[in-house]
Amino acid sequence: MATTFKTLLPGDVIDTRNRLHESIPITGTIVSGTYGPQGQERNIKDYSHGLFQSVFDYPFLSSSANHIFDLTMGYSSNSPISASSVAGYKQQKSKINIYNQMAQVLMGHDADGNIREFDADGDLTGGSKIRQCYFLNISRLLGKDEIKKGSFQIDLGVEPNYDKPFSASLSITDTNAETSYKTNSPAGEYGILKTNTLTGGPSTGQGGRAVVSASHNVGLIFYQAGVVVLSSSIFHGSAQGDQGILDEHHFPEMDMTHTASVAGFSEPGPLNSIFKLFASSSISGACNALRHRIGNISFNNTTELNSTIYFCRANANEFNYSSNPTYLKDSKIRVKADDSRAEPVSYITTVGLYGPNNELLAVGKLSEPLKKTPSNELTVRVRLDY
Repeated sequence: MATTFKTLLPGDVIDTRNRLHESIPITGTIVSGTYGPQGQERNIKDYSHGLFQSVFDYPFLSSSANHIFDLTMGYSSNSPISASSVAGYKQQKSKINIYNQMAQVLMGHDADGNIREFDADGDLTGGSKIRQCYFLNISRLLGKDEIKKGSFQIDLGVEPNYDKPFSASLSITDTNAETSYKTNSPAGEYGILKTNTLTGGPSTGQGGRAVVSASHNVGLIFYQAGVVVLSSSIFHGSAQGDQGILDEHHFPEMDMTHTASVAGFSEPGPLNSIFKLFASSSISGACNALRHRIGNISFNNTTELNSTIYFCRANANEFNYSSNPTYLKDSKIRVKADDSRAEPVSYITTVGLYGPNNELLAVGKLSEPLKKTPSNELTVRVRLDY
C-alpha cells in the first residue's frame, strides 16, 4: 500500500510503435467447395440483392463461422462490354455501379471531378486501365490494420478443362511492393499485382489458347483497405478474338445464343469468353466461376501496436518500507527479525500509475516479488499497449 508518490519525469516515459505480423493461409478447398458442390456451398452466402458473395471458413449458419472475404465484380462504363446493351446482359447497371463505387473510393477523382479508372501500373497520367475486374474484399478479422507489403499471393487454375482447372496454375504476387508501392490513392498505399510462376501448361485440346504467363500487371492490392482488384486480362486468350480459357461450356448461366460483337472486338461470333462471362452472367455466377479456379491465397496481416513505456525507478533510499499493516508486529518490522541493526526490507509486488489528482489509473503486477533494500536500486518497466 503506497503512501507516497513519485512523479515520473519526461525521461521516464517513452512512446513506441511496433508492427506485428501474422501469416494467413486460405486454402482453395474452402473457397471452392469444401462444404458442398458449386452453387450449394454452405460456407458461401449469396444475398437477395445479388451484388456480392461472402465467403466463410465454415458453414455460415454456424456460430463457429468466420468471415473471410467478400467477392464481387464489375466493369467501367468505358469498357467495351458496356458500349451496347445486348439483350440478355445481366445486372449491367449494377456491375457498372460497383466498378464506379470501388474506383471512387480507391482511386478517387481527377481534376475535372471524373472518377478515375483503375490503372494497371499505378501511373494515373496514362497507361493501360483495368476496366473489367473482380474485387476481393478481405475481412478486417484477417486483414487487421493492413496487409503486409510484398506478402500477398493468389494461385489461380488456368487449365481450359473445367474438370481439372489446376493442371495449369498461375501465381500472382505483389513481389517487391515494399519499395515500389504507390501512394496516390485516397484509400492509402497500394501495390501492383503481377503474374509470377506458371505451373504446367494449358492443354491444346480446346484450341491451344494461351494465357498470361510472363510478368504482366494483372491487378492492384490496396493494403490498408484490404481490397484486391483482379483484372479480367488474367483469363484473356492469346488474341483479341480468342475465347480464352473460360469458355461458355464452363458457365451454364451465360447466354449461349447471342453472337453480337462488342465495340473494340471486331471479330463477329461469340464474344471473348471472359467478356461473355462478365456480360451475360449474374454477379454471383461470375463469382462462382472465379472461386472454382482459386487455388490458394496467402498473405501476412499487420497489427499496429502503439505503446507507452513507463520506467518506474526505485532508488536506494526509496520504497524501502511498506505501510501494509502486516509489515509490523508489536511495533517492530517483521522482516528484520528483531535485529535493530538490520536494514529495512520491502518486497515490491505491484506498480500503480496515478493521475495528476492521485487517482489510480493502471496497475501492473509483477510475476514474483522483488526484494528492495537501501543497498539496491530497481527499475520496473511498465508498458501500456493500445
